[in-house]
Amino acid sequence: MRKKIIDLGMHPYADTFINEDQLSLSEPVYPLECYLNKSNYMVSLGIKTNDDDRYNLYDYSYTSSNSEFSKKYWQSYFSDISSSGLISADSKILEIGSNDGYLLSVFQQNGFDVLGFDSSKKMVDIANSKNVKTIHSLFTKASSIKLNSQYDLIIANNVFNHSNDPMDFLQGVKKSLSRKGVFIFEVPYWLDTIKDYRFDQIYHEHVSYFTVKSAKKILNKVGLNIFKVQRTEYHGGSIRIYSSILKTSNNNVNDFISQEEALKLFDEETYVNYMKEIKKRKFNLMNKIYELKQSNKPIVAVGAAAKGNTLLNYYGLNNGIIDYVTDNSEYKTGKYTPLTRIPIETDEFVFSRYNEVYALILSWNISSILKTKLKSINSNIKFLNP
Repeated sequence: MRKKIIDLGMHPYADTFINEDQLSLSEPVYPLECYLNKSNYMVSLGIKTNDDDRYNLYDYSYTSSNSEFSKKYWQSYFSDISSSGLISADSKILEIGSNDGYLLSVFQQNGFDVLGFDSSKKMVDIANSKNVKTIHSLFTKASSIKLNSQYDLIIANNVFNHSNDPMDFLQGVKKSLSRKGVFIFEVPYWLDTIKDYRFDQIYHEHVSYFTVKSAKKILNKVGLNIFKVQRTEYHGGSIRIYSSILKTSNNNVNDFISQEEALKLFDEETYVNYMKEIKKRKFNLMNKIYELKQSNKPIVAVGAAAKGNTLLNYYGLNNGIIDYVTDNSEYKTGKYTPLTRIPIETDEFVFSRYNEVYALILSWNISSILKTKLKSINSNIKFLNP
């Protein structure tokens, strides 16, 4: 039985950014609601949108190499995996949701046989232009059969949670995994999303929200076993889950599950309190913002991130309130945020034009890095806390 636990109202696709010639059009908007399934502990969206539209209706704009922080993280990821003893020099590697191919390029430069798989045509074209062989397709059991090959390592970073059918996705993984192979995936950790009130990590592209308890249940169902769980810093708090056909669970897995149960992540009352708190934070920030706008103070949001679009739309912060969103990605500048229609420009362009200016950081996972950079552009910036 599924129970609605979170309701954030109506939202567009969060990773969509609007070209100027598309401003006369209206993008799709759907209810953004989370449901808890008590039978398998899964948290997922109530409405699953068209998965091809999410990545191809507009040019998908998130790239794995979008910042030095991201590049360093994926280089560290490679070091962790290559030194783990889980792969050897002749291992074949498949990355599902390989994006612009940055991580695979690191493996490839170190002599590994790699293949990418991604649902965004824009990202596939970028990857192939960099000589990282990548297939354009949604990953499903049916598409995995067409690969007609098995891989010693299958990785899926922040993509398993994007699948409209997680069971079908895992069946495809199982079909493509060698007998001694390892499947490793990363997802934002639901425990952190709830504990730290990070509701902005909820959006239409994120169909499922994982705990170790729910991951263990669904992986076991297709014959895969978790043998290691690792906390990581990416996206402000993620889990990296290691699984295989042969290896078995250890106490590390049980420790995570015990923490999740202690925080009452599978209790409906937890989410009643959660909604009360995020509404309270919303109203507190909006009161501050309205005071500033009454005094004609410029307010700029920092980071054209998917999670930022959830916050902007939930708070009702559109182009009549927020003057700009800043971002330095070439795939986002010059565009507009979905539904709220706020223009996106570079940090330098925006913050150098004001004397006194207020900044709302949307990419909170790299907040300290951004604050240092922005202060070097304009020492008069004052920061708002969401």
